[in-house]
Amino acid sequence: MLEESLKEIIRDVPDFPEPGIIFKDITPILKDHILCTAVIEGFVERLQGMELDAVAGVESRGFLFGLLLANRLGVPFIPIRKQGKLPFRTVSESYKLEYGQATIEIHEDAFPLGTKVLVHDDLLATGGTVVAASKLIEKLGGSIAGYAFVISLDFLNGRGRLTRFSDSIISLVSY
Repeated sequence: MLEESLKEIIRDVPDFPEPGIIFKDITPILKDHILCTAVIEGFVERLQGMELDAVAGVESRGFLFGLLLANRLGVPFIPIRKQGKLPFRTVSESYKLEYGQATIEIHEDAFPLGTKVLVHDDLLATGGTVVAASKLIEKLGGSIAGYAFVISLDFLNGRGRLTRFSDSIISLVSY
């Protein structure tokens, strides 16, 4: 039922951010506080039994539900941001996007050694961004407990790039 509700409200935006891409827009979900609560509860239900110490959200849409999820689970939230956005000393990782290149960063003191981190983002496409996020977490001595996405674009095979870090990969909606 949650998947159907989400598919009804997620908006397709053609040719964004460039021609030929159909962008899956989650912002209509944010207008519905009941559905937002259902998203968090959907994640909590699917995460039952997973051992995790923190949730890392990838900028920027990973912050929307990532912070709420961390709060609901009673664990810290770790922001992973675009280069130059964090104010303290950082560790960075560059990677290729479907349509360019980017660099993300994490504070060097984001969590203690051995922390089991759930990586959250709104959408899993080719996996480039979350692979980079996973590498950052490992650079700081953490491990990947798993991944949680609102949407997975299964036809882009991003899931296959993540299994080297963790086999625990959940999404609420798959296309």
